[in-house]
Amino acid sequence: MMANQGISHRVNQWQKFCNDHKEKQMINPFSDWSGASHRQKLDKDDPNYGRPVEGSMTEYRGQQAGELISGEIMELCHVIADLGRKNADGSFCISFGQLFEAYTTISNKLVGMLMRARKQKLLTFPGEMLFQRRDDDVIITLFKIPSTQ
Repeated sequence: MMANQGISHRVNQWQKFCNDHKEKQMINPFSDWSGASHRQKLDKDDPNYGRPVEGSMTEYRGQQAGELISGEIMELCHVIADLGRKNADGSFCISFGQLFEAYTTISNKLVGMLMRARKQKLLTFPGEMLFQRRDDDVIITLFKIPSTQ
């Protein structure tokens, strides 16, 4: 009797899994399943356009990646403050070459993090992109060290 109950429970779990999967495929705009004719229309004005389904593993992984990148940007700002020259207005300046040399042991994503920090208006530098050797004398200015939340 007990084994019978275990099997029926597993069958029910499998059926639930199948139904959930089928439902997701029916609303997946990229699904090739027949019968998926009632797909959601993608609307660029929808606030959820381009965002993962709420509560999904994709959303969770995106949040984890965002937290990791934010931590790396905070570390970058602290390195600039430690190695750079403090200005009268409280900002910090450092040359890209000096920062690059110091950062080679910390991370290989320096330029991407600098661009991300600039997008967040934490720092600035001239030009769109920085390249090793060519831009070694370019000055990077850190406006403020972000506070930890």
